[in-house]
Amino acid sequence: MNLRELVSALNDFASPALAESWDNVGLLVEPSPPHTVNTLFLTNDLTEEVMEEAVQKKADLVLSYHPPIFTPLKRVTWKTWKERLVVRALENRIGIYSPHTAYDAIPHGVNNWLTKGLGACTSVPLHPSTAPSSPAEGTHRVEFCADAEHLDAVLSKIKDIPEISSLTTLPARVEGEEQTRVSLNCSQKALLEVVALLSQNSGLYHKTEILLLQKPLLAHTGMGRLCTLSEPVSLSDIIERVKGHLQLPHVRVALGAGRTLESPVKKVALCAGSGSSVLKGTEADLYLTGEMSHHDVLDAVANGISVILCEHSNTERGFLSELRDALAVHLQNRINIVVSEKDRDPLQVA
Repeated sequence: MNLRELVSALNDFASPALAESWDNVGLLVEPSPPHTVNTLFLTNDLTEEVMEEAVQKKADLVLSYHPPIFTPLKRVTWKTWKERLVVRALENRIGIYSPHTAYDAIPHGVNNWLTKGLGACTSVPLHPSTAPSSPAEGTHRVEFCADAEHLDAVLSKIKDIPEISSLTTLPARVEGEEQTRVSLNCSQKALLEVVALLSQNSGLYHKTEILLLQKPLLAHTGMGRLCTLSEPVSLSDIIERVKGHLQLPHVRVALGAGRTLESPVKKVALCAGSGSSVLKGTEADLYLTGEMSHHDVLDAVANGISVILCEHSNTERGFLSELRDALAVHLQNRINIVVSEKDRDPLQVA
C-alpha cells in the first residue's frame, strides 16, 4: 500500500481526534514520497533495539503505540537515542506512526483488551469521548433578530470578531414586522464580545437566544473503563486472572483499608499505562493499571480501594497481537504485519 493510503486507513481504524489534547499522534516520520509499505511493524515502545529489529525485518512503517517523538526535537543528530531513531528511520526509509491515546479510547482498543483479563463483565468508559466533528466549530450558538435599520451595521461589527463561524441570515417575521434572523457559532471568548455588542442595542439584546453546543457522546468510547463483574470474585482470584492475561509472574498489590486477599471484588476501574489521573475519584473495589504515584496509591487504599500495578507497558503490550489480527482484517490482508519480538518492559523483578 502507498504510505498515505495506509495512514488514511489507520486513521479510520482509530481517529487521531480521539487522542488526548496533550498527546502526539499520527504520522511522525515520513520518508520522501512515493513510499510503498509492504511490511507494517508493530511495537509498544520504539527503542534502538526494536528499531534494529525493524530494519532487519525490512519494515516500511513502524506503528509504535507510544510516540517516540513527544517533546520537540531541536536537532536531529547522533547524540541522543531518540534523535538516532529518526536518523535510522530515514536512512532506511521507514516511516513512524503512533496512535497512543487514540487506541486507549476506541471500543476495540487497549483498555477493552485489558478488561478481558477480568473474566465475564460489562464495562463503560470512565471518561466518555465526544464526537470530534459535531458540531464542527464553536462552543455556543447565538441567534437574534434585527430590522433593516440595524442589520448591516451589526453584521459588519460581528464579522470583525475573531472565532466566529457559520454566520447565516434568514428572513423572519417578528410581531408583524419583517426582520432578519441572524445565527452564528462562536467560541467562549467570542461570545463575550457578541453579547457586549448586542447589549448596546436593547431591541437586539432582548431578542437574543444563546445555546450551548454540546457534542454527543460516542458509545463505548473514552478513557479508562469501569467494569462490573457478572459475579463477585475474591481479590486473590482477580490477581491470578490478571497475571494470566498479561503473562506476568508477579504484580504489585496494595490492599484497601479493611480488605484482604479474600475480599470480594465486583467493580474494577482500570486504565492501561499510567492510570492515576483517569482512575482518581472513581468508586470501585479495585484499581487496575500499570503505574500510579505513591500518594495516589495511599489515597486509594485509605478509601478502601485495593490496587494492582503491573508496570506501565505490561498493561499495553499484549494488545499488539490482537491489533495485528484486527488490522489484517481492516487492511484486507494487503500488507504483511509483524509484531516486535524485542519490545519489552524495561523493568524486571531481580
